[in-house]
Amino acid sequence: MGELDLELNGAVQAILGRAANGDPDALYDLGLLYATGRDGVITDYVEAHKWFNLAALSGVDEAKEEREELARDMSRVEIAEAQKQARAWLQSLPSEAAA
Repeated sequence: MGELDLELNGAVQAILGRAANGDPDALYDLGLLYATGRDGVITDYVEAHKWFNLAALSGVDEAKEEREELARDMSRVEIAEAQKQARAWLQSLPSEAAA
């Protein structure tokens, strides 16, 4: 659980592609998908927090609010894992996309 399944629909794959290219709205949309379990994505608060965190870092104010609300239902261990995954995702990007 956590990573997008290769079997997911094209719309979800397109959002992931936009996120990899640094689109803040796509990062936010992925957070929403994981928080709500829409479009074939299994609800996963760690993944949702990760994407909201990345969107917040990219300047999406709504993502900060969503991340805070989600964190109320998460353990410290889950939040730490989400933060770890967000850092790893940022480090995996080509330097021009991460900027």
